[in-house]
Amino acid sequence: MNYVIIGNSAAAVGCVEGIRSVDKTGNITVISNEPYHVYSRPLISYLLYGKTDEQKMKYRPDDFYKKNMVTPLLGVTAEKVDYEAKKVLLNNGSSIPFDKLLFATGSSPFVPPIEGLDTVSKKFTFMKLDDARALEEAIGPQSHVLIVGAGLIGLKCAEGIRGKAGAITVVDLAPRILSSILDEEGAHMVQRHIEKQGITFHLGTSVVRFTANKAELANGKTLDFDVLVLAVGVRPNTALAAEIGCKVNRGIVSDKHCRTNLDGVYAAGDCSESYDITDGQYRVLALWPNAYMQGETAGINMAGGEKLYDKAIPMNAIGFFGLHVITAGSYEGKTYVTRTENTYKKLITKDNLLKGFILIGEIARAGIYTSLIREKTPLDTVDFDLIRERPQLMAFAASERALMLGGVKK
Repeated sequence: MNYVIIGNSAAAVGCVEGIRSVDKTGNITVISNEPYHVYSRPLISYLLYGKTDEQKMKYRPDDFYKKNMVTPLLGVTAEKVDYEAKKVLLNNGSSIPFDKLLFATGSSPFVPPIEGLDTVSKKFTFMKLDDARALEEAIGPQSHVLIVGAGLIGLKCAEGIRGKAGAITVVDLAPRILSSILDEEGAHMVQRHIEKQGITFHLGTSVVRFTANKAELANGKTLDFDVLVLAVGVRPNTALAAEIGCKVNRGIVSDKHCRTNLDGVYAAGDCSESYDITDGQYRVLALWPNAYMQGETAGINMAGGEKLYDKAIPMNAIGFFGLHVITAGSYEGKTYVTRTENTYKKLITKDNLLKGFILIGEIARAGIYTSLIREKTPLDTVDFDLIRERPQLMAFAASERALMLGGVKK
């Protein structure tokens, strides 16, 4: 059996390990346009910040490919898939045959068509190791860095370069930072914390024009900068899959087995859609753990095993300058809020279920809330008043505690 994986990040690793849990000898080929051993992309900001190094960023040990009998084709690009002939065509002129194929092609930064962008000499995105290296090379103690985008990527970039740049300014059209995962109160708390590090925000406005090292904003202000970082979002890499007839919405459409509509072709990670149990919809969940679990599911099924991935939830666990934030699920429903000067907790319930939460500052035992969402535990079967205040296993019935601790199976 010939397995081919296009991509070399979390979904690819999950797929390799899923395949090897069923098929110990089949041929596995991993194709990546990056020349590096698989690494943890979420750590590139910590690399700049000095909290890690490239060796520690490796997602698996140096012997990962050899140990799993994987042929890694690194630094080459899959240019086309010939589905009828069952082979992947590479930019070096060679081709790789496959019986089962996984698209784990990830996503790419969205570069908005802003007038005058071509006049900016030092402009970067911030998703890959090479992006971090190039940005680090471009900035110095006197640099004024302008980051367009106050989402996860933009703010992690700001954290990563804070000790290397002279000044950092962040612009976003949304009226608050992290608008896709935080409510107004939570966003304000995190923004205040980041501003204490000397980072400046211009929110509720956008860049309408660049002229060399000047940015004109929609609100009439003009900002000077030396280095530009574009962090306004990402787009799933779906072109290769679409070209051979895979169904594509925002991401590649796949079922709970991670199968596409084409026989023998699977999709996992940021390029694909997952079943979100909080609202019953399929959507792109660009999350590292989700990518791994999708990849593992795909690998097991590609190798003839049986596995469903049907408990995906939107979830983020992040930190900015020591302030930790965890969010999960949907925010539609009845809310319960507790707050102190340095902490914020918001729980959202609907139809006797916990649907989502926001935790800032105090994140201990967030796993209990996550479990309630993922397992769809009816709230009238637990001591929800206790869980709201102090999440702990004693709030569950004895049988549920045993299950959560691995003592029994349903």
